[in-house]
Amino acid sequence: MKYWLIKSEPDVYSWSDFVNEGGTVWSGVRNYQARNNLRVMAKGDKALFYHSNIGKEIVGIAEITREAYPDPTSDSEQWVCVEVKPLAPLPTPVTLESIKSEPRLANIGLLKQSRLSVVAVTKAEFDRIQKMGS
Repeated sequence: MKYWLIKSEPDVYSWSDFVNEGGTVWSGVRNYQARNNLRVMAKGDKALFYHSNIGKEIVGIAEITREAYPDPTSDSEQWVCVEVKPLAPLPTPVTLESIKSEPRLANIGLLKQSRLSVVAVTKAEFDRIQKMGS
């Protein structure tokens, strides 16, 4: 199993929207590195759901339910999407500031590759964030 962090602007698509829909197609990614991350996601992988721009916090845990396939929002076959479903909200959102202040998260992709909308995280990083949010 692999672990990921996926970003969404909450004024565009929030954790509440995600929960209300029961899942979604994670489409519209137009960065090559983020696309490559989507391509290697496997069914059952877990993802941290991060509110970017507004809030700047990890608010929930999601699961990959369908592996990469051609993104229906693109005319080019080079772009892919995956499907995800919500698993659980974090009881306490984990803010960007708290992530920055946690030495065990110094190398997390959210900080090292801050512009990417889909980044890999280690199991240790994933577990640490879950603990911080409990």
